Amino acid sequence: MNRLNWTSTADFTLAGLSSDERGRFFLFVIFLLLYLMSLYGNLTIATTIWVERKLHTPMYFFLGNLSFLDICYSSVTVPKLLMSLIGGSSEISYRGCMTQLYFYVSCCSTECLLLSVMGFDRYVAICNPLHYMTIMNKQKCVQLATSLWLVGFLTSIIHTVFTARLPYCKSHHISHFFCDIPPMLKLACSDIFLNQLLVLTAGGFLGLSSFFLTLASYVKIISTILKIHTKVGRSRAFSTCASHLIVVLIFFGSISFMYMRPTSKYSLEQDQLVSLLYAVVTPALNPVIYSLRNNEVKSAMKRTINKIFYKKMY
Repeated sequence: MNRLNWTSTADFTLAGLSSDERGRFFLFVIFLLLYLMSLYGNLTIATTIWVERKLHTPMYFFLGNLSFLDICYSSVTVPKLLMSLIGGSSEISYRGCMTQLYFYVSCCSTECLLLSVMGFDRYVAICNPLHYMTIMNKQKCVQLATSLWLVGFLTSIIHTVFTARLPYCKSHHISHFFCDIPPMLKLACSDIFLNQLLVLTAGGFLGLSSFFLTLASYVKIISTILKIHTKVGRSRAFSTCASHLIVVLIFFGSISFMYMRPTSKYSLEQDQLVSLLYAVVTPALNPVIYSLRNNEVKSAMKRTINKIFYKKMY
């Protein structure tokens, strides 16, 4: 069978998180709860920002984008994981695998860019407040959001095409709970140097440039905050960006561990744990992180939820 026919018809088998039946059921309950938390929390934040006119500002516009992205992020990987944990098939078709890889890398690339734009937004708001609404006007925000989504999804096409062109004849077993680039490269039976170079250069450039732009924004932000004379002023300024900084550290830390290293250093247990952190846990925690430290969001969410339930009751 030639390479094209083998690759286009072969199914892959995803590695499970546990071989013990009771262990799988326990994990199923945990990840189902996290997935429902992600859907409910992010959908509530996105709806609140859409409904509440007070939240129609650049900061909340990008937070709404992040909430929608987190819904997509977790929905790419978690449903298949839940099916395998509850006793369903762990197999995934070749086309299904490449589709999952494409949307996963798209979401990952888009989030890198989105977090850096959110950092820039906080930089302008705190370091250049008099020109904030001029720089971050509605048109500019829409252009930035559109651009980062396009770049994220176009970047993923390159990674997916180069991954799909490889012949996979070593094994059908993917050492991960979803289709990702590093475990896919481990199965290839041809030279993967070009793919590794692409991950380290294109992926590395996107991730590292986004991280350093975010880092530069926060260096300037912290420097400006420390110059504020009143304690209340410093506390208020820091509270507007503390949540975002926590999310940035978790996301970029785990992404760097996964992709900024050679494929030979791949470890199933470590990488599954790190992947669960940013693909399952983080999307569920982001709404909690952003709402707990933001009284404006909490108040708006309460009003939105009350409106929805009031309409249903009457």
